Amino acid sequence: MKISNETKVGALTAIAITLLILGFNFLKGKSLFKTGSFVYAKYKNTKGIMVSNPVYINGLQVGAVYELEEANKNLDTIIIAIKLNKELNIPLNSLASIKENPLGTASIDISLGDSKAYLKNHDTIATADVPGALGAITTKLTPVIDQVKVTVQTLDSVLRNLNSIVDPYTKNNMQDMVANMNRISGSLIVSAASLQQMLNNQTGALAKSLNNVNSFTQNLSGNNERINNTMANLEKTTQTISQADINGTFTQLRATVDRLNSAMEKIDSRDGSIGLLLNDKQIYENMANTTRSLNILMDDIRVNPKRYVSISVFGKKSKGEYLTSPLPVVDTSSKKTNAAE
Repeated sequence: MKISNETKVGALTAIAITLLILGFNFLKGKSLFKTGSFVYAKYKNTKGIMVSNPVYINGLQVGAVYELEEANKNLDTIIIAIKLNKELNIPLNSLASIKENPLGTASIDISLGDSKAYLKNHDTIATADVPGALGAITTKLTPVIDQVKVTVQTLDSVLRNLNSIVDPYTKNNMQDMVANMNRISGSLIVSAASLQQMLNNQTGALAKSLNNVNSFTQNLSGNNERINNTMANLEKTTQTISQADINGTFTQLRATVDRLNSAMEKIDSRDGSIGLLLNDKQIYENMANTTRSLNILMDDIRVNPKRYVSISVFGKKSKGEYLTSPLPVVDTSSKKTNAAE
């Protein structure tokens, strides 16, 4: 049986269309027959998730979205079929959440639980509605935008009230105030220049002060050993003083002072010999007369030695008169000076 060219073209066209559909589904991650490991997740809002979007566990892609279908006609629940690359032990209390990406495609992130029981093929995994980065920013910005609107309305009202109360006189005053602010800003510029000069690294007063402080600290660093020795000696001295029996020393000193006071009282009184010598005038006169007599005797012995001692065989005892008063004192130093001349 001879096949016509039209039949051949039609058959080839059908085969090409079939291969195109199969290749397109293959590129989208779908196979002709629904085989492999599947888990299902139910969401109220898919947040733009599409077929062949990746599924991650701990940052590793373990599968892809196989298909999406509505659970009922109200579209309040959407079922997402997740095809896993291979069989995995996913705990029963794991959570699947849609992760939005403003700059790319959305994905599903599975957070593993701690259950010892695992999901089976075609089981339904629990889901969690986690707002993405854009949703979190929008949620946080919404009250801020509302406050900005209220602030703008209040500012508009304030400006209208200000326009209603500002008269020409007030405007002139405001112009004077602006002029004063300009003068103040000029003064601030001059002050800033002075401050910059003071803070100059080379010639500023602050730099000189810092140099002096640096020199002082260098001197301290150079004399650190001496300072340590001085502090060590001071510590030893204070330790010695702290260990000394200061109370005992003061007690002994007080006792010595008491004894000295007692001795001085006895000296001032007429009870002892020293007290009698110091306070009895008669004893003083007797001692003075005794000293005068002794001086006379010594002068007489010096002038008339033969009267008391005779050492000559042929001599005779001196019969001169005895002295009744001391001889005058002779300055021997002047005699020696005259003899030398």
